Amino acid sequence: MNASVSTHQDISATNASEPFESLRARLNDYLKSELVPLEKRLGLGFKDRFDRSLIRSIWQRCRELGFYGVQLPVSLGGRGLSIEQHCLLKDDAAASGAILFPHVLGDWGGPSRIGSLVKYLTPHQRAEYLEPVVNGEKGICFAMTEPQSGSDAASIQTRAVRDGDHYVINGRKHFITASTFADAAILMCVTDPAAGAKGISAIFVDLDAPGVRLDYDCVPMSGQFVDADIIFENVRVPVQNVIGQEGQGFHIAMNRINTNRLLHCPTMLGLARQTYALSLDYAQQRKQFGGSISRFQAIQHMLADMATSLYACEHMILATARKVDQGHDIRTEASMCKLFVSERCFEVADKAVQIHGNVGVTQDHPVEFIFRRLRMYRIVTGTSEIQRNTIAKGILAMEGGQA
Repeated sequence: MNASVSTHQDISATNASEPFESLRARLNDYLKSELVPLEKRLGLGFKDRFDRSLIRSIWQRCRELGFYGVQLPVSLGGRGLSIEQHCLLKDDAAASGAILFPHVLGDWGGPSRIGSLVKYLTPHQRAEYLEPVVNGEKGICFAMTEPQSGSDAASIQTRAVRDGDHYVINGRKHFITASTFADAAILMCVTDPAAGAKGISAIFVDLDAPGVRLDYDCVPMSGQFVDADIIFENVRVPVQNVIGQEGQGFHIAMNRINTNRLLHCPTMLGLARQTYALSLDYAQQRKQFGGSISRFQAIQHMLADMATSLYACEHMILATARKVDQGHDIRTEASMCKLFVSERCFEVADKAVQIHGNVGVTQDHPVEFIFRRLRMYRIVTGTSEIQRNTIAKGILAMEGGQA
């Protein structure tokens, strides 16, 4: 194990006993007193292409402060936080107003992408991929979605054909989150076409390998340069890069998806909180007809609906997180959270736009940006329709009906 990993573990071990509320307070202080001012000094905007050196400097700073990969066990340089505590920190980060908040806890290209794979990794894979990501030295992405394979994850077409001690990989992955910051991908590909889902394997692929290129044409409606397509043309990858066993990839992917769906929810909630706080302030400052618009019942009702939705979303997320921490299967509840939170938080942002009026529809205003970003969450990580399918299967199976 290299020296940097050992140092990280020493830092984590020293602070492992720090009370959670102290850690949370330090995180919020960093976001408001350091990261947001840094973004303002650099003149950063929502749609900027961020230099990799800047992103890595944030990873390193957050690692130094003990925030980066905070959910990982202490032995891996984290703090071993519960899912509930992790959700609270993700909510705080998203609500802070920082543009680069997803990099603080390692959500975009960091430990959140690889931490769940620890039990499958060989010593070589830990040294080559896990440890550099945990240390903020490398970025990684999870590459499953394809142009013709979204909700139907088992229908992927990217092929990995065995050739001696290597695989030769051909295919295209679409709209891969955090690929713009990544040095490697956890690639889902077909190694046995005749075996269906059991023929899908997970393989580490370095993105600077010959035959790999990124296509940045898939800019989402948020306008952020986070996602890219990854094209593989006769890419040779060592067999030792297979994660777990050949054919285990789909199982690995599905194992992470339920908790992953839940962990998207506090980010949505934090963004919606931000629009609510901005709306509350704006309603009290904006003057019309001789007074603030907050005195109008129409505005009051929108604020009341927003606050109620946020309260419901918060407690739904935390209740589900506690079930995870207690070892329960949350397949149904995670889909309920993803469905309810994504739709309610979008409604909160929609009301924020309405309250702000012409300001709310001005490009690059925080409310306008969050409105667009929250709309995306009803699609990514499983559409609302897919979530309803999962919920229906869960409740029918529980009631003894048709699963």
